[in-house]
Amino acid sequence: MTETAPPSPPVLSVRALARQFVLPGGVLRAVENVSFDLQPGETLGLVGESGCGKTTLGRVILRLIDPSAGSIVVDGTDITTLDQGQLRPLRRKMQMVFQDPYASLNPRQTVEQIIAEPMVIHRLCGRAERRQRVAGLLERVGLRRDAARGYPHEFSGGQRQRIGIARALALNPKLIVCDEPVSALDVSVRAQVINLLADLQAEFGLSYLFIAHDLAVVAHISHRVAVMYLGRLVEIADRATLWRQPLHPYTRALIAAVPVPDPELARKRQRVLLQGEIPGPLDPPSGCGFRTRCRFAEARCALETPALRPLGAPSSRSPGAQKSGSSGGRHLVACHRAEELAE
Repeated sequence: MTETAPPSPPVLSVRALARQFVLPGGVLRAVENVSFDLQPGETLGLVGESGCGKTTLGRVILRLIDPSAGSIVVDGTDITTLDQGQLRPLRRKMQMVFQDPYASLNPRQTVEQIIAEPMVIHRLCGRAERRQRVAGLLERVGLRRDAARGYPHEFSGGQRQRIGIARALALNPKLIVCDEPVSALDVSVRAQVINLLADLQAEFGLSYLFIAHDLAVVAHISHRVAVMYLGRLVEIADRATLWRQPLHPYTRALIAAVPVPDPELARKRQRVLLQGEIPGPLDPPSGCGFRTRCRFAEARCALETPALRPLGAPSSRSPGAQKSGSSGGRHLVACHRAEELAE
């Protein structure tokens, strides 16, 4: 009888992560009690409307913003409380592709200097080897070697994003946070960049946290999808399960809003219209943050914040409630009425 190999430890493990900002008008809870795992070679899509905290979560995970509470473990190392000196060698394992490819590149540096800068900072190799590596990275992301002599303003938006991807690859990271990497690009270029990211993942075994608000893009590239609302995760499932059986009312509304190219199918789709306005993050509703826009809301929703849990687990935040964490392939949802909606 052959023994099965133990599962690989997650590249990223986040537990009860929170980030608050103290403002003159009160406390803004940008990220609240977020927990999940990201496995080697996996893409976790993070979706939600603008202002829900997606980008803040990505920056907190990379410690570009310090967390207010919770823990962040990258490749087995807890980086939550490390100072900048302790973080520096670990930054080789985690990189970011930013939303705006022009603003994220130094206009005074050549492409070669931009891509080589991480290698210079971490003292990885000599000048000749760096130049060779830069040329190889440019070719790998679909650019000519002579692009190394150019400046960011000489390239198109799609080419600049390829340069940003090459820079992220310069240190051979294990984790890349992609913060809406195609939202600023023309529609004709988006598919090329998405396919490039998928090819790079297969070649180098990368793990992506892919932040987006375009569900069609997320459906194409992600293995699992996490849905965020007002700083909290409200549902996590594998891509096929989420599209086939969304359980949270907010997820259902998001999927129903995805355009369908076939007019006949579009007419037959069930419309899911949300009520009311998006609550302000400085004064969110009590209990479930989505209850003011949910047609399934009941009295309990105003009193108890639902935990992110698999179906059948306790739905309150009492001591017996399921702690949110790695889905482990399970379908997790933060809704008191999830069992009813699943029927």
